[in-house]
Amino acid sequence: MSFTGKSFPSITVDAIDYLGDNLQINIFEQATKEGKKVLLFWYPKDFTFVCPTELHAFQEALPEFEKRNTIVIGASCDTNEVHFAWLNTAKDNGGIEGVTYPILADTTRNLSSVLGILDIKEVEHPEYGTLVEGSAVAYRATYLIDETGKVFHESVNDMPVGRNVKEYIRLIDAYAHVQKFGEVCPANWEEGKEAMNATRDGVASYLGAN
Repeated sequence: MSFTGKSFPSITVDAIDYLGDNLQINIFEQATKEGKKVLLFWYPKDFTFVCPTELHAFQEALPEFEKRNTIVIGASCDTNEVHFAWLNTAKDNGGIEGVTYPILADTTRNLSSVLGILDIKEVEHPEYGTLVEGSAVAYRATYLIDETGKVFHESVNDMPVGRNVKEYIRLIDAYAHVQKFGEVCPANWEEGKEAMNATRDGVASYLGAN
């Protein structure tokens, strides 16, 4: 199910920060109550290979997101305890020491199930009924949510494929430009480039602008 153009699910999930504080985070409320954009990125598992490279990449870009009034939050289905152990493991040992943004611990899989991003498949067993195949961990799904709680971007990568963090900064810039000027942003648009007038020759209507 796609949530683009819709409100992000208002579901509260356990989380932890680098200080070890156990948190309760509702992404929709985080955006609307604080009047900020939110970048929520899911990854499969703690203590793996590609995942720490992504968490460090988002950390390195954190000042750029903060300049754009955007909160960064990571998420997986691991527990708070595993998250905290990973947060206290050095980068050279495959850890994410130095990451300061919170990480959701969706152990119930309530939010990831609603989003439809889990690697699971239901199968019928002749004796035990419905069973689940797969790892039941999240794909590399990314959501950009605006200040009203609406999703303006979502994407899902397969497990082996890491993300390009700079692209999310570009998407936030483009959306902020639309919000501020009412113009639409063509392919490969970047901050400082010319956008398109939404009333010029019907071009914007063709691009799907409202």
